[in-house]
Amino acid sequence: MAHWRPVYAVLEREVVRMFRQRTRLVSAMVRPLIWLFVIGAGFGTVLQQSGGVSYQQFLVPGVLGMTMLFGAMLAALTMIYDKESGVMRMLIVAPFPHYWIVVAKMLAAALAAILQALLLLILLAALGYLDSQIRFGPLALGLLATSAACAGIGMLVAAFTRTLDNFAAIMNFVIFPVFFLSGSLYPVSHLPTALKIVALLNPYTYGVDLLKHAVLGVLPSGMGADFAISTNIAVLAGFTAAALVVASWRFSRESAYEPMIHILTGKRDG
Repeated sequence: MAHWRPVYAVLEREVVRMFRQRTRLVSAMVRPLIWLFVIGAGFGTVLQQSGGVSYQQFLVPGVLGMTMLFGAMLAALTMIYDKESGVMRMLIVAPFPHYWIVVAKMLAAALAAILQALLLLILLAALGYLDSQIRFGPLALGLLATSAACAGIGMLVAAFTRTLDNFAAIMNFVIFPVFFLSGSLYPVSHLPTALKIVALLNPYTYGVDLLKHAVLGVLPSGMGADFAISTNIAVLAGFTAAALVVASWRFSRESAYEPMIHILTGKRDG
């Protein structure tokens, strides 16, 4: 129980920080809406309506997933900021295992992703992109499981990165392939074989698919969900657990030993 107090403190700090950064919240809402209105309208005129679903409706689960992916990745960025500002060293010397820091940061990133997705859901409902056919059970599962997996991706990048510049470079290298090869913009079943294999290996694909269950359901045209809900949950839970273990191992190894080695050898952080 005592270990949950620092976890709660980290969660509270990250949520307060997110709501103070209003431009971050605005950009988190504007980015998916641009994709929905500009990309969706443009491709929609080319693809027309397929299987009773317009292309803009098909994009709704993808832009929800996009909000969580970018939100979780930017929340994970605070881990690098804390390393550079010295806050992380204060957490490291606190009397609890180092993996609790990763757990707290991962929960904070997932919570930030969920809050931003909820704000976007309100906007989408107001704009008429969500109807009464939406399934709230799969939607809740999709928000929880996808945000946790996205936080896991962010923690993996943060654990293997030392500086903010490196994190930004690696984030762009990771985030766009993860998003484009996920079924967010087109059905996975319609992809060429090589790209389809990559998409199947991408855990974020299953998060978007879970959101498709909530918003689109399974459609005979292939424009809906591709996998069973149980498959999506199993893949997302397995990836999140693996990401937590690897990030904790890497963080403990780096944070516990490298600063000491740098101090002894006089080497600066690179």
